[in-house]
Amino acid sequence: MEKATIALLKDLRAYALNKGLTAVIRYHAERSHLMRFANSAISLNTSEDLTRFEIYVYDGRRRANYSLIADPSNLEALHRGIDTAADMVRHAQALSYEPSVAEYKEDVVDTRAYDPALAALTNAECLAYFNQAAAGLENADLQLSGNFMNGETFTAQISTLSEHTQFFASTDAQITVVISSLSQKWEVNGERSAQKASDLDAADLHANLAFLVDKYRNCPPVQLPLGKYRIVLGPAATAELLNFMTWIGPNGAALKRGYSFLKEEDQGKQIFSRQFTLTDDPCEAQLFAQSHDESGLRRQRFAFFDAGIFKDFIWDQDTADEFDKTPTGHDVMHGSLVLEGGQQDCGSLEALAALAKDQDILYVPYIHYMNAVNPSKGLLTGSSRFGALFFKRDGSIEVPYNVRLTHSFQDFFGDQLAWMSRQQAVYNASASYERRNPTAFLLPRFVCVDGLEVSHSNSSY
Repeated sequence: MEKATIALLKDLRAYALNKGLTAVIRYHAERSHLMRFANSAISLNTSEDLTRFEIYVYDGRRRANYSLIADPSNLEALHRGIDTAADMVRHAQALSYEPSVAEYKEDVVDTRAYDPALAALTNAECLAYFNQAAAGLENADLQLSGNFMNGETFTAQISTLSEHTQFFASTDAQITVVISSLSQKWEVNGERSAQKASDLDAADLHANLAFLVDKYRNCPPVQLPLGKYRIVLGPAATAELLNFMTWIGPNGAALKRGYSFLKEEDQGKQIFSRQFTLTDDPCEAQLFAQSHDESGLRRQRFAFFDAGIFKDFIWDQDTADEFDKTPTGHDVMHGSLVLEGGQQDCGSLEALAALAKDQDILYVPYIHYMNAVNPSKGLLTGSSRFGALFFKRDGSIEVPYNVRLTHSFQDFFGDQLAWMSRQQAVYNASASYERRNPTAFLLPRFVCVDGLEVSHSNSSY
């Protein structure tokens, strides 16, 4: 795969040079498999194998790109794609700045995130994992749904400015198991991810699901009164918050276009709790390591917040060109966010339930349909879903109907941040629509925040 891909890119480079073009050619191949379950049966079992090409042609302040899905062996179609991009650039509107042309300064083959065993996973193995995760949880009232997604991703890039090629490979799997009650209309959700086959631990997922199913079957459902609560976030909820934060926070493009809640004068200031240290770490072994970005810059550990102090904005190459900034190696489809764990020993729902409590705790594993209400103020809204629990200080447990939270990042991660668990979890946020994009966050298993207000409370499931 690697040698054939590099040889192909060198051929396309030679063709572009022969045409007198300044061009960058990027390659994206994926082999994806999806096994979907509905009503306790396999409803879909499909695979996809395709290759995309992105061709960029430059002429001073003019730039054009042409995308195509093509058979790599069809050189005629690929050459036509280069010709099309060359025609497009002649009619492109000039930018207000001169965009940089990627110049790859070293050959790179990075396969740290690739596991042959995960790539070779069979249908039988996927089904066995799913069955183990849900074992004993189905009956006439409780039905199983979800999916098992896994695949391989190969990317590569070359430029007419140098002969160097850069090639990256990764594997990933994302599993979602949903147990739904037909009679009571509730549903609980469990998710796990894998970068390699040895990460596939069905027992851990089963234990989490079994705990939730037991509570939802046997504990009373309640509509929570409006008011302020101590709320514990699960990794999916925390990941969603951090995903939004990197979009409307320490992002140079958001800053310059007026929708970041951070300002340049915030650098070096205490923005969040001293417990809060957030980095982008492309070398973190549990995430999807990638040594270089699409512009060829070597990626380094990048601190967003250190003990709550805001450190710096990220700048992709194009935004850096436009605003005369130094790019930070963030021309990547995915990030590798790491939120450092805290001091609280709490690694499971059972442990959370057993914690000594001086007040009630609302556990929110997911923040559903999160949206930015006011990006420039970092204000978000979303609702709980998929397995929220209400742990009362007297030791009893109730099942809350969904509630709505509307709060700022400052509310979540500022002075109201009570504690974070020492134990961490990898949360997979990989996208498989449009193109496969392996993404994962390393997060505390639980994040506890005091005094968050419930602005709406449902009266039923």
